[in-house]
Amino acid sequence: MAKRPTEKKTSGRGQRDLTVKVKTARGRKLSSTLWLQRQLNDPYVKKAQALGYRGRAAFKILELDDKYRFLVPGARVVDLGCAPGGWCQVAVPRVNALGDKSGKKQGRIVAVDLQEVEPIAGCEIHQLDFLAEGADDKVKEWLGGKADVVMSDMAAASSGHKQTDHLRIIALCEAAAWFAFDVLEEGGTFVAKVLAGGAEGELQALLKQKFAKVANVKPPASRSDSSEKFVVAQGFRG
Repeated sequence: MAKRPTEKKTSGRGQRDLTVKVKTARGRKLSSTLWLQRQLNDPYVKKAQALGYRGRAAFKILELDDKYRFLVPGARVVDLGCAPGGWCQVAVPRVNALGDKSGKKQGRIVAVDLQEVEPIAGCEIHQLDFLAEGADDKVKEWLGGKADVVMSDMAAASSGHKQTDHLRIIALCEAAAWFAFDVLEEGGTFVAKVLAGGAEGELQALLKQKFAKVANVKPPASRSDSSEKFVVAQGFRG
């Protein structure tokens, strides 16, 4: 893949940063070239690679948990739409899913995704279409009890039509929410990705009925030009 570094002056003292420029290759659309260039220069992508996370999305759940503190030792977590596994990677040490000699409670993580996901130590991963009939019952069976946290990063394949994509992701978020209502312990937390666009009003109203606190957040790791945001609902009323 052809690329050339170009220098960009960043201070009056003559210090310079390298910005990767990607040449438009034959057969590659300009939009693809711009996306690739953004990826190559994204500090979160570089940091994820350095820390061994499977994607920059890991920092979104990390930042949300730093603020709201729901991934605690001993927590039982369900991760819906877990691929490629970054959220699980963050959750494993925070809920102590591997167990240690510190005396902290050991948590558990059950994760599902439509596509196959490479194993992650401390996480039970299943390949499953969550929208298929009976899928939620399978997840409950694998969990074997109640959950303290249900988190969803599920997203439908982009259609290229903004309003259609918004409605699709709201439908996924609603499916995840109804599952959370069924499986969460009293006091539990629901975290999900949504897209700002106006159709999420009914979901917000429902969450406010079911939870003591509902926050809508755009963590720093979420790109500023993205319409995604995250809903964090805490204190499930049962």
